[in-house]
Amino acid sequence: MNTLDQDYAAGLLDNCEPPCLSLYQPTHRHYPDNQQDPIRFGNLVKALEESLLQQVPKDEIRPLLEQFLALAGDRAFWNHTLDGLAVLAAKGVFRVYTLQRSVAELAVVADSFHTKPLVRILQSADRYQVLGLNRKEIKLFEGNRDALDEIEPAQGVPRTITQALGEELTEPHRTVASYGGVGGAKSPMHHGHGGKESEVDIDAERFFRSVDRGVLEHHSQPSGLPLILAALPEHHHMFHEVSNNPFLIDESIDIHPDALSTSDELRQRAW
Repeated sequence: MNTLDQDYAAGLLDNCEPPCLSLYQPTHRHYPDNQQDPIRFGNLVKALEESLLQQVPKDEIRPLLEQFLALAGDRAFWNHTLDGLAVLAAKGVFRVYTLQRSVAELAVVADSFHTKPLVRILQSADRYQVLGLNRKEIKLFEGNRDALDEIEPAQGVPRTITQALGEELTEPHRTVASYGGVGGAKSPMHHGHGGKESEVDIDAERFFRSVDRGVLEHHSQPSGLPLILAALPEHHHMFHEVSNNPFLIDESIDIHPDALSTSDELRQRAW
């Protein structure tokens, strides 16, 4: 799935080679409401085709619509939609954005992409991101006052301490046992060899620094969204101390997301 913040910041939506196709539709998260979404999408694709017939030679239409038709038949995609959908396409371009806000239906062929609904979403003041963090891994979420969804960290953001430190990781040489809770509800007990408990903290600090750099470069700077830390209290001080992210707000959520039963609980705490 494409990332709207990054594409917009990179200027990918500013120019396209006409004809430029823009499709918007409201979608639904759950069965049975989402059963009608592919049908409505198909109708909008037909509207694009009818508009193209009036503007370009018939043999140029199929290549422009092939990826739309493939998306229409992607059952896995339609089972995991959010509240709105935007698809922008032109020669050499096909961008799909699942949105956390509903949008009005629209199918338009023009000399440029129709981006007003996307710009309106990007400029909304209630959007934010949440970083779920423990000593071993991260999770990243994005939401607004109404919805919060987990997103895939961008390439360049380490998801685990092993990805971040690789062969420099000292902790695998220790025996680690975790007691109680899910998602790090209680801190792991480290049975160190030689009493080098500080190595665990050194690894965690280096991991946190690496995560901070990646999130700042690939998420916070492109989006400009406030970032909220969700972690156990003992991790707050270290992360805030090493962070250089100006979008990280001072107040944090004192629990790891895995310890909450639903993402809506995390949304409520974040909001």
